[in-house]
This record gives sequence, C-alpha cells and structure tokens, in this order.
Amino acid sequence: MTEINPPHILVVDDDADIRKLLQEYLGGNGLRVSAAASSREMSSILEAEAIDLVILDLRLAGEDGMAIARSLREKLALPVVMLTGVHEEADRVMGLELGADDYVTKPFSPRELLARIRTVLRRTKESASDPPRQREIRAYRFGGFELNLRTRRLKRQDGRAVNLTNGEVNLLAALLAAPERILTRDQLLEASRVFDNEVYDRAIDIVVLRLRRKIEPDPTQPRYIVTERGIGYMFSAPVEIVY
Repeated sequence: MTEINPPHILVVDDDADIRKLLQEYLGGNGLRVSAAASSREMSSILEAEAIDLVILDLRLAGEDGMAIARSLREKLALPVVMLTGVHEEADRVMGLELGADDYVTKPFSPRELLARIRTVLRRTKESASDPPRQREIRAYRFGGFELNLRTRRLKRQDGRAVNLTNGEVNLLAALLAAPERILTRDQLLEASRVFDNEVYDRAIDIVVLRLRRKIEPDPTQPRYIVTERGIGYMFSAPVEIVY
C-alpha cells in the first residue's frame, strides 16, 4: 500500500547511473525521490522542497563532500546517509564524526540502502517527538499534499502546484499547526490576518470556501476543513510535520 505522504529523499551523486538506479528503486518502494549531480543542484532543490533525508556521495567530482555534509548538518539539521568507496575508511570515520547518520559503501545493495534509510527516518522521527522541539518547521504534509512554509507553496504528491493566495496560505498554515483542534474565527483571523484592516469573521468563511475548492475531493462534503457550527473550523485529518 502506497503511503499518502511518503518521505522525500534527495540523492546527491555525480554518477547518472546511480541517480537513475536510486530514483527507480527507492521510488518503487514508497519514497519520493529527487536527484542532484552537484552541490549547486542540491541547494536549488533544498530551497524549493522539504527534504527528509539526503543520500550524499562524499566523492563528488571537484567538490568537498565533507564540507557539504558539514553544511547540511549545521544549517538544516538534515539526516544524511553517506555513500563512500569500499576502501575509504578515513572518509567514513570523518563523515560519522561530522554527524552523518549512516553510510553505505560502493558498490552497494539498493535493498540494504533502503533498510538503512528507513532506520534513520524512524530514528529521526522518534527524536523529533521528544521535547523540547526548537527546530523550525519546514513543511506540513496531509492527504497527499505538502505545504512548504519556506516557499509558501502547496504541492500535490505528484509535484503539481496548487495556486493559493497569501491569505489562503496563512489560513491553511494556521489550521495545520493545530490539527484536530477547534479554532474560532477570531483565532484564525489573528493567526492568518486575512484582510489586514478588514477584520470580520465572515472573511474567514470566504477563504475557507476557496481553500475547500482547491484541496477537498468534494468541497460540499469537506474531509479536511470541517465546520464547527457557531464556533469556527477544525482541520480533521492527520498532519505530518517536517522539520
């Protein structure tokens, strides 16, 4: 059974055959996969997407893989699985000292790599649930959608964008931040500031109506944004937080 909101993996390797292999194998095993051949391509993808884990070849052509690994850990606190050569023990030791979560040596078994990825993701998820949680939230995922808070864009699982206004993004983010909780119109107005100075509760109703048309399978029978009569609204689906 395909996961509704699969983890998003970024493969960084200058070998086109390895990128293709991992995109096909990991993608066929329930993960979303993006690929980059260089640190520049990696940075562009990280700016646009909420990535859960990076698979990094430490021997990128003409680049310092250790510096890239260090930057990923310091700036984004992303879990990293390293790809190293079978004889490069010094690289593995240094990479682990820099904070990489695991490593696989080339040539590798895609099945083994998948198992290691799942172990790291599970461990990361468990640690994220422990207080205090001081890390910045990068995205929310729900029902095959992903709201990236950095880019303020909503995408479907297949990568298609859903065009939202600024007010719609703010309101959706406010709802996703408090799933399964009833929020009054006043709370939503405060959180989303939909119409600046035009603060009246029916402004929220208008934006909710527009959001439902864009994300609900059937806007007349909402699955996500549920009305609590006389009070406000509640987001009634599971929400995954991406740090």
